[in-house]
Amino acid sequence: VYTVGPDYQHAEARKSPALDGKVERNLDGKEIRYPVLLTSREKMIARTICKVFKQNVCGFDLLRANGRYYVCDINGFSFVKTSSKYYDDCAKILGTLVMRACCPQLHIPYPMCTAPEDIPVVQTTSGSMMELRCVVAVIRHGDRTPKQKMKMEVKNKKFLDLFEKYGGYKTGHLKLKKPKQLQEVLDIVRQLLSKADSKDDPGIAEKKAKLNQLKLVLEMYGHFSGINRKVQLKYQPKGRPKRSSSEEDEAPREPSLLLILKWGGELTPAGRAQAENLGKAFRTLYPGGQGQFEAPGLGFLRLHSTFRHDLKIYASDEGRVQMTAAAFTKGMLALEGELTPIVVQMVKSANTNGLLDAESNTSKCQIVVKERLKDIFNQDQDFTQEDFQKLAATNSLSLINAMQFVKNPFQMCMQVHEMIKEFTARIRCLKVELKSRDPTLFNGESWELLIRRWAKLEKDFRLKNGRFDISKIPDIYDCIKYDLHYNQKTLQFKRAQELFMCSKALADIIIPQEYGITKEERLHIGQSYCMPLLRKIRSDLLQCMNASMDENTTRLDSKYSNGVSSPERFVRTRLYFTSESHIHSLLSILRYGGLLDEEKDEQWKQSVDFIGACAELNYMSQIVLMMFEDPAQSEDSDERFHIELHFSPGAYTSCDEMAAEPKGMGFRPKPNRETVS
Repeated sequence: VYTVGPDYQHAEARKSPALDGKVERNLDGKEIRYPVLLTSREKMIARTICKVFKQNVCGFDLLRANGRYYVCDINGFSFVKTSSKYYDDCAKILGTLVMRACCPQLHIPYPMCTAPEDIPVVQTTSGSMMELRCVVAVIRHGDRTPKQKMKMEVKNKKFLDLFEKYGGYKTGHLKLKKPKQLQEVLDIVRQLLSKADSKDDPGIAEKKAKLNQLKLVLEMYGHFSGINRKVQLKYQPKGRPKRSSSEEDEAPREPSLLLILKWGGELTPAGRAQAENLGKAFRTLYPGGQGQFEAPGLGFLRLHSTFRHDLKIYASDEGRVQMTAAAFTKGMLALEGELTPIVVQMVKSANTNGLLDAESNTSKCQIVVKERLKDIFNQDQDFTQEDFQKLAATNSLSLINAMQFVKNPFQMCMQVHEMIKEFTARIRCLKVELKSRDPTLFNGESWELLIRRWAKLEKDFRLKNGRFDISKIPDIYDCIKYDLHYNQKTLQFKRAQELFMCSKALADIIIPQEYGITKEERLHIGQSYCMPLLRKIRSDLLQCMNASMDENTTRLDSKYSNGVSSPERFVRTRLYFTSESHIHSLLSILRYGGLLDEEKDEQWKQSVDFIGACAELNYMSQIVLMMFEDPAQSEDSDERFHIELHFSPGAYTSCDEMAAEPKGMGFRPKPNRETVS
């Protein structure tokens, strides 16, 4: 920990060599250190050391383990080795201290805690000046590769033994993500494939194609990482369920496992850049940012280095979400180095209480809604006025536009399926033609995996009974958007833009409607997804409103606050990174939960209309709540606290240029020049 004066600390961490006897070093031979957040008590220790030793520039070593800490060494005069941000801050603080000592008669504003910036007064969207108390943001992950999934039934004893080894029978399901676990699955697959040509076990030969794909995916990259692949096993005590009532029920069904392989969905370099840039822009919400993205946001960075900022970052257990959180944090706090250490040191996993994870959240209402959508989209007729009233019950402009583009949903699905067949054939031809030149696909994807990705969509989208499985439409849109953006120069598919526009129109109807067609359904489904998150957000806001804060909050001990203005004032920031389902659900609750009356409140109506015009909640979509306090109002006044809701539909790619998305900043009230003293 490095102090520059009693109110500024910079902290770096490294793994203790006592754990394994190793000291990790970079190419220059220096110890590898990671950025770290200090707790309020650790900041208090730094302040105490600085004042007791009467040394503004002072470094010390802190041991941290299992939530406890211990000062083991005080080094005295020392500086951070590599951090341009630290040197900028240090130069400004020391320069001010020297000038104040040499020229006390001059008025030199101190850049840290005793500055007006100490009490975080900012301008609200209405133009009033209020004190910023809390910022809560719920953010979708950044740009990713297409998510892919494969299911197969397995009965081999080796899989059953593996299921038992990791305690799968206790809960009936098992998730394997660790490298050792995935290696065991790969070893079993290799053994089974070696016997696939044997006549002794014809059952294995039938599954050879899926086993090969399982092997191919597990062997990608040459190493395992739980962030980009996982295997799930679900116990089926009576074997695979019957696909139809016509299946014979005479043969006894043996217990089996449903193996689900998930891969892809990794954060792309563009996704990392999106998150990092948004993190930098996020600083402008705080004092000193003036709402300008071009501003460096130094006010926020200095605020964060003091006791005045209480920051916590939460992310679901999906790799792309955690890496997005790390990249965002890197940009917001001007950190250096790789993302993985930032995830480990700063991002809290929220999967223990279902706060941000969407698994097993599908309600009965959502299942009914999806079945209704399947029936509507498999009718070979144009949308009628009655269909518009049923499907567009919320009167969302984006939904009405998409339905007008589609006209006949069944024929549009036919058209999309034909284009997928053409695209798959094109990829197969290119694989043969360009074999000698071996052109590379984005992110190291092999031609074999690209073919299988599209061939699976071609097969699964059109069912044997002639109907379409509309649950595949989001996957089709996901894949064509990805390939159009990253692989079109290699693939040169003439109808790529047409396939993108058609699949987007279908997705613009299907995706939002899966979270409810009517307002009542949207509220019901939204609650099933994000009720724990709503409770947490409410708690975050109430804790800032409540004067009796608990002892763990980031506040100065009054014993040490001599000469520090308003020691009880701080800004609480809570960042929640999650997937699209939580953004849709939270937005539904905010829109239809009865916060305000659209008919009576023109500002709310215009805001809701803007949301209704947004066809897609793209990567990095965000919902931000900012709570302000007006100290001029009495403590029991309803006007003392003021909450603003901010929404952005996220980032856009070159593929979205032809899409009819709302332009501009949405609705902002007319500025009110009156300020709060």
